[in-house]
Amino acid sequence: MKKVAELAPDAWVPGGTPDPLVERRDGAIGTPRARVDGADKVKGQARFAAEIPLERMVYAALAYATVPKGRIASLDTAAAEGAPGVVLVMSHRNAPKMKPVPMFLTKPKAAGGDNLPVFQDDAVHWNGQPIALVLAETQEQADHAASLVDAAYEAAPAVTSLAAARAQGTEPGSFQGEPLKLEIGDAEAALAAAPYRVDAVYRTPRYNHNAIEPHAATVFWDGDMLRLHDATQAVAHTAWSMAQAFGIEEEQVHVTSPFVGGGFGGKALWQHQVLAAAASKLAGRPVRIMLSREGVYRVVGGRTLTEQRVAIGARADGRFEALIHTGLSIMSPNNAMPEPFVMPARCTYAAGSFKLDVETAQMDMLANTFMRAPGEAVGTFALESAVDELATQLGADPVELRVRNEPSKDPTTGTPFSSRHLVEAYRAGAERFGWKERAARPGTRTVVEDGEEWLVGVGCATATYPYYRMPGGAARITLHRDGRAHVDVAAHEMGMGTATTHVIVVADRLGLAPEQVSVAYGDSSLPGVILAGGSQQTASVGMSVMAAHRELVAELLKLADKGSPLHGLKPDQVRARDGGLAGIDDPQRFDSYTALLARAGRDELAAEGSAPPPLETQHWSMHSFGAIFCEARVNAVTGEPRVTRLLGSYDCGRIINPKTATSQFRGGMIMGMGMALMEETQFDERNGRIMNPSLAEYHVPVHLDVPEIEVLWTDIPDPHAPMGAHGIGEIGITGTAAAIANAIYNACGKRVRDLPITLDKLMG
Repeated sequence: MKKVAELAPDAWVPGGTPDPLVERRDGAIGTPRARVDGADKVKGQARFAAEIPLERMVYAALAYATVPKGRIASLDTAAAEGAPGVVLVMSHRNAPKMKPVPMFLTKPKAAGGDNLPVFQDDAVHWNGQPIALVLAETQEQADHAASLVDAAYEAAPAVTSLAAARAQGTEPGSFQGEPLKLEIGDAEAALAAAPYRVDAVYRTPRYNHNAIEPHAATVFWDGDMLRLHDATQAVAHTAWSMAQAFGIEEEQVHVTSPFVGGGFGGKALWQHQVLAAAASKLAGRPVRIMLSREGVYRVVGGRTLTEQRVAIGARADGRFEALIHTGLSIMSPNNAMPEPFVMPARCTYAAGSFKLDVETAQMDMLANTFMRAPGEAVGTFALESAVDELATQLGADPVELRVRNEPSKDPTTGTPFSSRHLVEAYRAGAERFGWKERAARPGTRTVVEDGEEWLVGVGCATATYPYYRMPGGAARITLHRDGRAHVDVAAHEMGMGTATTHVIVVADRLGLAPEQVSVAYGDSSLPGVILAGGSQQTASVGMSVMAAHRELVAELLKLADKGSPLHGLKPDQVRARDGGLAGIDDPQRFDSYTALLARAGRDELAAEGSAPPPLETQHWSMHSFGAIFCEARVNAVTGEPRVTRLLGSYDCGRIINPKTATSQFRGGMIMGMGMALMEETQFDERNGRIMNPSLAEYHVPVHLDVPEIEVLWTDIPDPHAPMGAHGIGEIGITGTAAAIANAIYNACGKRVRDLPITLDKLMG
């Protein structure tokens, strides 16, 4: 691999210069560090959105529709209005005028889950839609009063079954404005001619968000200024979108999101924030709204169901002649989010021909939305299961089959990879996991534990997720005379260690110790339009800090008078180190920040910079990769499946903070385990209602379900990414469900193509 100093001047971004931190190994980057917000959280001093105290605050509760489509024929709120402590009951009959919230992906700052009117008419669009909001002096009083709201409906014909949705026709799917259909060569003909082939349908159910912190907001009007303390992963987007809804200027909305207890794509702008703001306006008092666990299922979208066909045609040596990945994703009529499950097939394997396509059908339901690794999570289940099936047919080792089809460049665009060390990740993971001890024939390994016989198997799968860096990044760095630095950036901390990562990056950029750096984030008044999504925050913030740092160095050198060793040097002639700047050609020409500011009579110096557009993705195919290995057991009598060991070997460029990165990888793998074995939203196709809206009935992995999880990584920097790092937030969930399914097949010989893998599918 080339060192950064050997790279062409445009190797990192066109027209740019290599990032000196990409290969650096002597700073804070790459050193395990505890979370900077950990102490506050342990002490209970970290206030979340529903913990902001305000004088005269009232509490909100929602009543929900019980039909999938139609209109509210009558709404009796008298009992609710007369209940103890009730301040206001708001419905479409008395709500203020509001415009529909712009839907996410339709405008640069749009944040809405759908574009439906909120309490502006009597129409019902899904079973669970809010129809009334109650404000009361306590949460208990509000909840009780909401239960007293009585509604009657005039139902309209609704599409609530997959068969009915399919019968009314499908449309081509698109994602982020780009069509999902792609054909290279004649894949169907190549499949038919291939001596070895698999052709199967894989199904994934609906999934719902279950962040440990339910969606919440504390909202109030300060004159014409709307202020929200919101559990959101997009403060700037929420501010702009709320302004559109209420017909005010963006500057009249201030959104803060200091701490978020998990987001995973669901903490965007839904009807509850808009309703709370409208009710606050009517009541003239601050409003706290915190959705119940059931309320999250009624109001907040999740991952939609998919049906995926994967067909692979291969030569006798295992090389792919055809790769087909097509299928169906369900959407609502007011939604812009299909599940783009073909994305992994675009970049993972070399093949002679490709046919990729996502068709969409519509149902009358709550709008689906982003959920951790949208597309890739379910797409890798189907694709990697099919690769395993092909390996079985060929009698090939599943790892070696994947290595044999490793592409030298992006197989569908022809673009060179910016960095790809997946084979190294597979080799390291296989060695650590003990893959060579795998029994090729299913059902041949057993173990007896506590008097019960278990069949034991192992499986593997490839993990992948794209590199993103969204436009609009900006940051402000303030340098203080005492050597401290403070950074302001409109980013987010949802428990993944983002704030700690920012501190590490800024410290290395400025040549300071991490203890000398503080970061402010989660505030729409701060610079930048950076959302927490797409595993792109680290790259976006890092690039923004780089831009602000360039401006800061230029300002510092303006202060370097003739008494400074730096006098006459230009920004590209210095590097930061040891709390100051030093000449590149002559490191003895050094001056500290403290000295520079003191001679200028300045207590502090601030500079703001905006990140350039993400041009790197136009020149390079950029992805995080990984190899997932699983050991699973199946009870020989009951069919109960258990995962007993998981290992993830990742290639994600430089790892900024190994301590929090390990948690991120493990957390994603646990979500993948839930997807494989237990998670499923039960949707009643008779009336479009979610039937298991609680953690008592929607099962997620708990401590006793989770086995030993080992994580390792290549730590090879990508010279074309800021700090050499790729995103890690979502890749953990990708590939994991397939690795588990493949391990279960290796254990008992039963191939499950319809998630979740429950014991009833393994019995008999």
